[in-house]
Amino acid sequence: AVRAAADLDISMLTVHAAGGSPMMKAAADAAANRLALLGVTLLTSLSRHDVEATWGRTVASLHEEVVRLADLARNSGLHGVVASPQEARAVRHRLGEGFLLVTPGIRFPDAALHDQARVGTPAEAVHAGASHLVLGRVVTAAPEPAVALERVWRSLE
Repeated sequence: AVRAAADLDISMLTVHAAGGSPMMKAAADAAANRLALLGVTLLTSLSRHDVEATWGRTVASLHEEVVRLADLARNSGLHGVVASPQEARAVRHRLGEGFLLVTPGIRFPDAALHDQARVGTPAEAVHAGASHLVLGRVVTAAPEPAVALERVWRSLE
């Protein structure tokens, strides 16, 4: 699937870091540096309780788990990771500036969380080290998406 995606006109593709190093190494080999391959650490909709219930083990902290998965992704040849704004600073500190850090879960303080458990504002994510922001419902669910996008831009000034 990664090899086929690399033949398309796309710049980034995600795989789940929880798939393990052999899977990520195979994906990186298939991508052959024709696109940026990112490892999804923990979905922003998951709380610590959700992670523990799903994985059947105690997790010391979500920050540590996200950084562990980010390390695994980097060591497997991926170009970056997807991590919530709440873990972005820890990932950036550990992996440095050259690693892509894509942050979903972008919300404004006055916005509904919906199914998201770990969120942050656009400015918080950028200040924490995000290289890219995923602007989903903060823009697409807004009554006036163009106005919402302008609000995002203003918040980053």
